[in-house]
Amino acid sequence: MKMTTLSLASSALPLVLRPRCIPKFRFYRHHHHKHFSPTLLQPHPPQLLLNSSFKFRCVSMTTGSSSSDSDKFTVPKSVPVRVANELLQAGHHYLDVRSPEEFSGGYPLGAVNVPYMFKAGTGMTRNPNFLEEVSEHFGKDTEIIVGCQSGKRSLMAATDLSSAVSAFYLFI
Repeated sequence: MKMTTLSLASSALPLVLRPRCIPKFRFYRHHHHKHFSPTLLQPHPPQLLLNSSFKFRCVSMTTGSSSSDSDKFTVPKSVPVRVANELLQAGHHYLDVRSPEEFSGGYPLGAVNVPYMFKAGTGMTRNPNFLEEVSEHFGKDTEIIVGCQSGKRSLMAATDLSSAVSAFYLFI
């Protein structure tokens, strides 16, 4: 049976998924959000300007009916901010997995907010409908950049997405 190899990546702040035919979009910067450029809108081609402290990870995954070890996806590795910016310029979608409160502090124009976790008392609890909510926004041929505040939630979200929806291209 033919095997299909997919490239996956993960980031600390943004996670973007994009279909190949989606047009480019501009990014919005909230006045009080420290992670985005002071420029309100970028000219075409659109750019998301991130500070160098953001962490991006790459994951590769193979799908198919074979039971070999090559069918398993690998642990995400870091990639430069420049690569994440190029993915955004190429038209990938941005999935923000932060809480609605964090998201309202600033986000790229066109970003989709699907919280991976919710505040529960003094801690956090996983969103039980996360995969279903993501699938309502993105098709299986969509390329996505996944982001959060520190990278922990986006990594967990990307892991869940990659194991549940093997046809997604993930950039975290």
